[in-house]
Amino acid sequence: MFKSRVILAVFAALALAACNQAPAPPAPEISAERTAAVTAAVEAQRVAFAAAPDPATADPATAYQFSFPGLWTERVPMTAFEGDVVMVVNTASRCGLTPQYEGLQEIYTEYQDRGFEIVGVPANNFMGQEPGSAEEIQEFCTLNYGVTFPMAAKSEVIGAERHPFYAWAEAQIGESAVPQWNFHKLLIGRDGRLIAAFGSQTVPTAPEVRAAIEAALAVPTSATPTALN
Repeated sequence: MFKSRVILAVFAALALAACNQAPAPPAPEISAERTAAVTAAVEAQRVAFAAAPDPATADPATAYQFSFPGLWTERVPMTAFEGDVVMVVNTASRCGLTPQYEGLQEIYTEYQDRGFEIVGVPANNFMGQEPGSAEEIQEFCTLNYGVTFPMAAKSEVIGAERHPFYAWAEAQIGESAVPQWNFHKLLIGRDGRLIAAFGSQTVPTAPEVRAAIEAALAVPTSATPTALN
């Protein structure tokens, strides 16, 4: 408990120093390019998510049993990612760590074709650093970072009201799965089971993150279980 409080105090100090530093507005041509890319990605996600199996039919030992309400889409069912490697990240728009969106988009672009997905989960749990509406979060992610990976609607990630996914994650690997701040990362393997957690200060492009993704992607898709019979 003491360790957790120290970690929160450190992040709070960082947040007070940087949380209100918004990125400079992009040039009009960059805005147009990012908007077009996001629009195309969201449309593809709508099609994929509508066709995804019902999470109620998934193996309850896996992350596939869960669905998030969607930011751009109606929902983000984890069954849409069966056989993929998935990173779930709680995000915020007014945090000193918000530039990690850039690194998340970088690794998403790099690994997506090999079966890698990211699910961003905006959360207002840490010093109110995600206060915006759905529309404001959408605009922020589009114009500032060109985020094309799936995004959940704003959700609770800690406490009694947290999304059930986070309770499941803690049950799988313990305290390391519980976010202590924004941009905490949970990595799920091709079999839908939790592999690892990375703290908020570990950037998405860190060598240890890349190594974990690479190792998870190396597992044959055919070896992964899907739904219950």
